[in-house]
Amino acid sequence: MKKLRLLRAAVSAAACLLVAAGTVSAAEKVVLEGSTTVLPIAQKTAEVFMDKNSDIDISVRGGGSGVGIASLLDGSCDIADSSRAMKDTEYEKAAAKKKDPKPCVVAMDGIAIVVNNSNNIAALTKKQVKDIYTGAISDWSAVGGPAGKIVVVSRDSSSGTYEAFGELVLKGAKVRPDALMQASNQAIASIVAKTPSGIGYVGLGYITDSVKALEIDGVMPDKGTVLSGKYPVSRPLFMYTNGSPKGAVKKYIDFVTGPEGQRIVDEEGFVALK
Repeated sequence: MKKLRLLRAAVSAAACLLVAAGTVSAAEKVVLEGSTTVLPIAQKTAEVFMDKNSDIDISVRGGGSGVGIASLLDGSCDIADSSRAMKDTEYEKAAAKKKDPKPCVVAMDGIAIVVNNSNNIAALTKKQVKDIYTGAISDWSAVGGPAGKIVVVSRDSSSGTYEAFGELVLKGAKVRPDALMQASNQAIASIVAKTPSGIGYVGLGYITDSVKALEIDGVMPDKGTVLSGKYPVSRPLFMYTNGSPKGAVKKYIDFVTGPEGQRIVDEEGFVALK
């Protein structure tokens, strides 16, 4: 009888261990995908959030705003990071798939026009930037720089930064066909840093000492000029969810838009909302 009681106790203890193990392994999963501009914000906030919420596991992937939005509509991610607002065509696809994307602005950003540190150019107008990117200007000497062909570096078409740049600077015109199209802000910054005649554009969080940011229409891109609206190439950054966020997704987004999340936004080089 004593052996039977011991056996039952052992079985009960093992069952408790299995339940506990199941509880540990059943952490709620949240998947973020999309904009490489928003990526530093998503990665750092997810890291800090998970330290405080061990029952929630957050996975963060890049790929571009268009990729993130497509994944949200396909149901393969919970949050789409986007550096642009969704297009009408994307909302139409959402309706066809019975999805209800809801935007949440998590930060503000400026698109900085950057050149190699060796370039003596310190400022351009929006019109000059447009002319450079469309091919109307192809030599630095036309804008007061050293003689030499301009190497244009741009984001690829799946990028929200590409879309925002096209709207704010190019006004719908096409990027010149010989532009070097890149998949991330970091790739653009790296190429411009190594190319004396290069020009590119990146989010504020990607401005480093390796490249030189230019004044545009007499205004430098920084947190103050973006927040005041003086810098002419500014845009909001979004996290989209399918319907109003709930559960772990809501808890995370509330963290991002709350005081600690916005402090991280600021530390990552972007413009906090408050």
